[in-house]
Amino acid sequence: MAIEIEKKYRLSRTRMDEVAAKLKKMGAVFSSEVFEENYLHRGGLLDERSAVLRLRKIGGVTLLTYKEKFRNDDDIKHKIEFETVVADVDAMESIIEKLGYRLSVIYEKHRKTWHFRDVEVVLDELPFGLYMEIEGTIEHIAKAEKVLEIRDLEPEARGYPRLTLKFGKMIGDVAEARFKRRAAA
Repeated sequence: MAIEIEKKYRLSRTRMDEVAAKLKKMGAVFSSEVFEENYLHRGGLLDERSAVLRLRKIGGVTLLTYKEKFRNDDDIKHKIEFETVVADVDAMESIIEKLGYRLSVIYEKHRKTWHFRDVEVVLDELPFGLYMEIEGTIEHIAKAEKVLEIRDLEPEARGYPRLTLKFGKMIGDVAEARFKRRAAA
């Protein structure tokens, strides 16, 4: 069983730029910059377990993820997480639907990822705000906060699905947070 341990923070543009500069200065290894489309499904057993089934599309790759709340110590989230690459997205969407799960949330984000000491640090831009997540052990997250001089930041307890429900738009029964598309010239 994989356990995800992370802490999330809401950032201003200035603070995000400062953290990115600090990561570079401290020798963090930049690993990727991606655009993601996330499709979350709920219903039945998922709701009973406070779990979610997510399809995440990144370029030509789609990942299926199962996440379930495990426990919550203060501002640090603990979730059971299983993830796999999906070869046929249309078939996977049909399977999810036939199992009785319904699409409930769609959100997009731009993500930059660094590996810093014993943690992974991501800087995310969503249509409704800027965020940073630090993933690692509780001890390593605390050390990273100290070294990155971010102990003054307010943690964000809500995940992106809940934030999308709050700040996104309801389109039928689905909460969506998408970037505005530019019209072709």
